[in-house]
Amino acid sequence: MRLRKLNRVLHRDLGYFFFGMTIIYALSGIALNHRHEWNPNYIITQKEFTGGIDIPSGEIDRDAALDILAGLDVSASYRTHLVAGNNLRIFVEGGSVSVNIEDGSGSMEIIRKRPVFNQINFLHYNTPRKLYTWFADLYAAGLIIIAVTGLFIIRGKNGITGRGAWLAGLGIIIPLVFLWLYL
Repeated sequence: MRLRKLNRVLHRDLGYFFFGMTIIYALSGIALNHRHEWNPNYIITQKEFTGGIDIPSGEIDRDAALDILAGLDVSASYRTHLVAGNNLRIFVEGGSVSVNIEDGSGSMEIIRKRPVFNQINFLHYNTPRKLYTWFADLYAAGLIIIAVTGLFIIRGKNGITGRGAWLAGLGIIIPLVFLWLYL
């Protein structure tokens, strides 16, 4: 097989094989780049309320805690509750609701996994088991091969000896400029 044909076959087949991983790492990379603007892993709902919560007199049991959650329109599953002095804390799946028993004011915080992004970030962080680490390393090596073989796909004035050289050079220089600026 000629070298040029082998180059094209490698580039094409590795591109197809690693398509899914490329999408995962690209979406996760965008999300992680903007983690100072939003939490890519979790949706955090915080709410303060003043009064209006009907607190039953006497001992607060599970049913009373469930009624309070229903009144606040909290759909998360009840776990347990705790009364300490004038404060009632109801623990739900992924968060809690705190209520002042005297005046019915309080706050709640519910944390849910962000769909899709939580799972792809899990893979991007490389937190699964050792086998996945090997696959992620294979993917990184595959990206290097795809990048190098891509340089030699097109010939002539649009290839690496013409316009391609300028674009590849810019693709190297721009990250180096940012590295120089930020280090």
